[in-house]
Amino acid sequence: MSRVLLVAGGEPIDWPTIESATYDYFVGIDRGCLHLLEADLPLQLAVGDFDSLSREEYHFVQETAETLIQAPAEKDDTDTQLALQEALQRFPQAEMTIIGATGGRIDHLLANLWLPFEPRFQGVLRQIRLCDRQNSIQYYAPGSYIVPKEPDKEYLAYCCLTPVENLTLRRSKYLLTNQDVPYPTSYASNEFIEEAAAFSFDAGMIAVIQSKDK
Repeated sequence: MSRVLLVAGGEPIDWPTIESATYDYFVGIDRGCLHLLEADLPLQLAVGDFDSLSREEYHFVQETAETLIQAPAEKDDTDTQLALQEALQRFPQAEMTIIGATGGRIDHLLANLWLPFEPRFQGVLRQIRLCDRQNSIQYYAPGSYIVPKEPDKEYLAYCCLTPVENLTLRRSKYLLTNQDVPYPTSYASNEFIEEAAAFSFDAGMIAVIQSKDK
């Protein structure tokens, strides 16, 4: 599976460790374009209204990006929504890792966390991953899953984003069996007891978060 890195405008100090060889394609989102270039990473697609850049910064991005998509400042989508849509059109089967999307403004944070609820993204929610230096977030539709432990993470959380039916947690420190969850709930601070955990559920949507302390 191809891997696409999308870089939103959050500060690079909050990025996870990035190894360029891990990714096949790099997308900058508004100020994230500048952050990519300053980190000496490729800028293959630039998307945004670029209202967070100075005139000089914008010209630098414009001259460096392989492809640039300029969005109007007044629009229905956030820059991140537009960038994810464009990346999926180019690489419909790829894993989409989004960084720089969890800090700063809370309205943008919520828009990013709720991306998989949008009908256009629901069919690819398993391909969407949000990361920062402390957390990784992956989304799950009903089914049965194995969750490999990320080497640097300490904690495991099952966040029921909607009411969830028949939730079972296995192969972790804290277990559940056939639990119905009537409202959004975070089963936080669970832990791996081996190199992978497992869970299943019959209805709803769950975000699995692996995290560590600073």
